[in-house]
Amino acid sequence: MSLLSIAAILLCLAGLFAWVNQRYFRLPATIGLMLLALLNALALLMAKQFAPAWVAPAERMMTSIDFDRTLMQGMLGYLLFAGALHVDLAKLRNHRTIVLLLATAGVLITAVLVGGATWLVTQVLDLDVPFIYCLAFGALIAPTDPIAVLAILKQVGAPKSIEVKLAGESLFNDGVAVVVFIGLLRIAGIGGPTASSPTEDDLTSEIVHHATSMGELFLVEVGGGVLLGLGLGYLLVALLGSIDDYKTEVLLTLAGVTGGYVLCTYLHFSGPLAMVIAGLFIGHRGRRSALSDESVRRLDEFWELIDEILNAVLFVLVGLEVLVITLKPSFLVAGFAVVPLALLGRFVTVAGMAALLKTTQEFTPGATRLLAWAGLRGGVSVALALSLKGKLPPDLSGVGDLLVTMTYVVVCFSIIVQGLTIGLLVKKLGLATGAARMSHAP
Repeated sequence: MSLLSIAAILLCLAGLFAWVNQRYFRLPATIGLMLLALLNALALLMAKQFAPAWVAPAERMMTSIDFDRTLMQGMLGYLLFAGALHVDLAKLRNHRTIVLLLATAGVLITAVLVGGATWLVTQVLDLDVPFIYCLAFGALIAPTDPIAVLAILKQVGAPKSIEVKLAGESLFNDGVAVVVFIGLLRIAGIGGPTASSPTEDDLTSEIVHHATSMGELFLVEVGGGVLLGLGLGYLLVALLGSIDDYKTEVLLTLAGVTGGYVLCTYLHFSGPLAMVIAGLFIGHRGRRSALSDESVRRLDEFWELIDEILNAVLFVLVGLEVLVITLKPSFLVAGFAVVPLALLGRFVTVAGMAALLKTTQEFTPGATRLLAWAGLRGGVSVALALSLKGKLPPDLSGVGDLLVTMTYVVVCFSIIVQGLTIGLLVKKLGLATGAARMSHAP
């Protein structure tokens, strides 16, 4: 099937599901799209028992889509730039400490907590998974996706500070989680089983080597991504400020995001972090000094539309991915067992960071619980899990199938269950604004 055919099918499905959701269900757009796509895929799996030939084309299409490349090397740069472009940098600065802690140390803590708990679950279920791959699972499940939840928080009138913290954390933790994930995979490749038991000196040397390798990777990926993002932001602001034609300005930002992300790939820098930095820089500096009011409005409309279209396709893809996932009963049991552990890891991380900063920052009562519950997992987690499956040696293919299944269960629970109950939690905690309460009153 050609790339154009696949794109046409996905866009048609996204448009159809979006219409059905708006016409009949009125769920938040991303949640409704994913839920309808998931139900459609499950219906196809049931139909496969009676007419497998009818379902085969859909399975072939999903098999032909490289989800990892489609998201991580295609859609993610545009999504992150669009998200960063609309963040109020002045408000983000007020919460920079908690945002940076959650996006860096929070990812590491979540990876260790969830990874360790996952390893215990696999041992109880007699599923042989090396500990390093459980840590990799913890890293890939750490990044949050606020796309679905931010719209709900605005609708119910949650405090603006909660929105800023969630948006800021999610913009940065994607890049950090990818770096940690890649580092753990490098360790897994280096530290495989050997014929003889290593001595204590060998173990010490190996630990130092891995720590040094992780440090170098983090420095190059993160440092390079931040610097390239700043350079790209400066360049685009200079170019945008020299003209006053919104069509050319929109084209320049589109070219900058595309070219900048590809350049990061070649230089082995963090493309996600570069796009976030560039988006924040242009959104703040460009609005104030380089763009006219008309250009600002047009640029916002263009990137908001790009954001909506790509997210619609992404969540349809996530829902349809069930067609090509290995759904063994033991894998599903492991996935549902990991769901509360992932939630617990998120809560411990958020509560720990809040306790650490309680003397310097004021937190709205109930904010910790809301931040923990609103930390939804999304497409990045699915993409990383699928990329891990493709990199494992043949003798560990079962491990890859297990980790993909667990990731999919956690993501589906997160988006559907957590996403649909965010509004109720906001009201229960008494965080809804007066205006929002009035608008939702019977």
